[in-house]
Amino acid sequence: MVIDEEHAYRVCSARDARFDGCFIHAVRTTGIYCRPSCPAVTPKRRNSQFFLTAAAAQSAGFRACRRCLPDAVPGSPEWNLRADLAGRAMRLISDGIVERDGVTGLASRLGYSERHLTRVLTAELGAGPLALARAHRAHAARLLIETTELPFADIAFAAGFASVRQFNDTIRMVFASTPSDMRGRGKAPVGTPGRIVLRLPYRAPFDATGLLAHFRAHALPGVEEVTADSYARTLALPHGEATVRLTFPADHVLCSLRLADVRDLGAAVSRVRRLLDLDADPMAVDEFLGADPIIGPLVREAPGIRVAGSVDGAETLLRLVAPFTGVPLQIPDGDLTHLYAAGDHPVTEALASGRLVVDVGRSIEDLTEELTPLAGAAVADEVAMRVLGAPDVLVLPRAARHLASHGPDWRPWRSYAGAHLTRKAATS
Repeated sequence: MVIDEEHAYRVCSARDARFDGCFIHAVRTTGIYCRPSCPAVTPKRRNSQFFLTAAAAQSAGFRACRRCLPDAVPGSPEWNLRADLAGRAMRLISDGIVERDGVTGLASRLGYSERHLTRVLTAELGAGPLALARAHRAHAARLLIETTELPFADIAFAAGFASVRQFNDTIRMVFASTPSDMRGRGKAPVGTPGRIVLRLPYRAPFDATGLLAHFRAHALPGVEEVTADSYARTLALPHGEATVRLTFPADHVLCSLRLADVRDLGAAVSRVRRLLDLDADPMAVDEFLGADPIIGPLVREAPGIRVAGSVDGAETLLRLVAPFTGVPLQIPDGDLTHLYAAGDHPVTEALASGRLVVDVGRSIEDLTEELTPLAGAAVADEVAMRVLGAPDVLVLPRAARHLASHGPDWRPWRSYAGAHLTRKAATS
């Protein structure tokens, strides 16, 4: 992926927030990197440098802007558009696999050697897997510093740092600040004891009503709870169980997490963002589909539609094919009483044995090829769309299947065209 630097500079001059998270703007004279919409005075073109990731900017010696907080932005929609090695690696890194299994585990999950993986990521993104994971750890640490009263030593290990010294050094390098200073100026909402409350950004417009309608139509009692303006569910995370409650103010998603182990914060946030499709580029989707004679009127009725994603690939698959059973939470959270679990089915056995893996590190082609004989092509397509965030998979409701021949007209946003038609069918 190559950045068009002249276009990027025009974006920064216009302070266009639509591109926040798509690239990083670094300033040579100050040593600071920013989001494109940073309100500071735009530097001269010759002093500007552009990077695909915060990790690449950090590796080049730049530190994060204190004013615009360039890590507190939606992620790049590029990682859903790209099904190549770099895109798959970025999705796994954001889920915290390097903190849990190291670069060796990441490379093994992707099916490549560490050396080849490092070479590809450095060439494509300007930073290797360790630098990308360090940027992920720094972001998780900042969230814990600003939204909890946890001791800094606990935060260091919860965020995945090997030592308190490494934590302190990274915070100083990335944010040009100490943990104490960051806690003093934190503006994020502070949760009640046992809860972490975060603001999750997105690119407007955002159709929260459509997501809530989807969740309501598929909710499992005990696992999920849907009201007129909120959604809550249980989560099975790498280090323990959790619950999340989501509400939808005007310009962000308010996310309240109860974690059994704070090491799961990064994974929980990453999974919730994928569930809500928060890293999508709705302007690009709406501009394209809005010109279509069939989908255009639906876009104008529901701008910013999102494709509901997944917090757990295996769960998403099993909900489509197997009976629900459930496992009681150790500590219930109101009406949230059970983790998802499924009954007997060939897919259940394949997942349990490790013969089938359904996670964000899979390629669309490999996953659908494995799933189709087990569960059918329709299930394979829906899993690819929801688990991998694939934007160009045509999944239509029964009432709109006669429109399948129009699918080629909706490329590369067929997943969103299907979401519009599903929304229409549910309200007709």
